[in-house]
Order: sequence, then C-alpha cells, then structure tokens
Amino acid sequence: MKISELSRGSGVSLPTVKYYLREGLLPPGRAMGRNQAEYGDAHLRRLRLIRALIDVGNLSVAAVRQVLRAVDDDELPGHDLLGTAHEAIAGTPRADRGTAGWQAARAEAARIVTERGWRVHAHAPALDQLADAIAALRELGQEDMLAMVDGYAEATERLAVEEVGLVLARADRAAMVEGVVTGTVLGEAVLTALRRLAQEHTSAGLTEAS
Repeated sequence: MKISELSRGSGVSLPTVKYYLREGLLPPGRAMGRNQAEYGDAHLRRLRLIRALIDVGNLSVAAVRQVLRAVDDDELPGHDLLGTAHEAIAGTPRADRGTAGWQAARAEAARIVTERGWRVHAHAPALDQLADAIAALRELGQEDMLAMVDGYAEATERLAVEEVGLVLARADRAAMVEGVVTGTVLGEAVLTALRRLAQEHTSAGLTEAS
C-alpha cells in the first residue's frame, strides 16, 4: 500500500506517519522509485501499536522508541521486555526522592514486596513509584489509606498471574512480545478506568443509602 493508504488504514494522519518514519518508530517501506515506497500489513500493525502506546498509554516518543527497540530484539527474553515496558511507563520522576521521608517510604516499599515474597529487582521503577505514593500519603496525613496496601497487593497479584500466564502461553513470539507491551501499558489504562468506574458506582450506592 502507499503511504496515503497506510494513513487511512491506521487512522493516523499523513504528517504524523511521516514523523514516525523520520523518528525511526516506523520502519521504512520498500523503495518503489524516487520518493515512493510501498508499505505492508506489518507497517500497519506497527503503526497501530505506536498509536496505542502514545494515545492511550500516554508514552512519550522517546519511551515508545525504547519499547519498540526491545520488541524488535529477538534475543531479549520476555521477562526483560516486561522490565523495559515498566521503565517506559515510569517516566521521569516528579517527587523529591532525596528527603528522609521518601527514603523511609522507599524502605517500606521494599519491605512490602519482601514480605509478600515477590521476586523483583532492587531498583525496579515501580518500587520508587510505590515509595512516591507512600511518602505523599504520609505527608498529607492520609496514613489510614496505607492500611489498604495489602488489599491492593493481593488483588494485583491475582491479576498479574492471569495476565502474564495469558501472554506467555502464546505460541507466536511476535504475538507474545506485543502482548507483553500492550498488556503492560494498555492494561494499566484499563485497570485505572475500571477502578474509577467502580469508585463512582460505590459512591453512588453509599450516597443513596444515606
């Protein structure tokens, strides 16, 4: 297909498609002559993946490039690809991680995963993110919310067993790799949206009951 057809088929504007090509997110098409190239279904699939990571996953172009580089590495184990996706989601930290309060929260985050027997890297980005949340809750005097951490951990572990098992069971590596990325990035978006909907539903029920 021509680049204009690639644009229409993916729903991505032509200038944006050209931008992704310039940035190396989308591989070049097969040269068909001067200033002309042909694109296939693989380009369409990759373009849809890029769009989902940016538009729904809210990843930066740099983060998407990092993820796609890992996706294209045939030697990279699925577990390492998962780590790459986690790093991309983590983004740039905003919290001040040099304070005594944050350091205490970081130690607490490490203790939480250790007590649950979770095997995670000591420098996993999610540990820092958990510490960010713990430190902020303590600073705001919302310490009673921390009593829910165990409940969060139990619920997310059940989800993780299903998510990882589902993706790793795929026989095709390409489908498995894409599943790791989309399951991590877009799965987080689904989980956040459902949690907010459940909160709205619960709040409405409690309001009516009162």
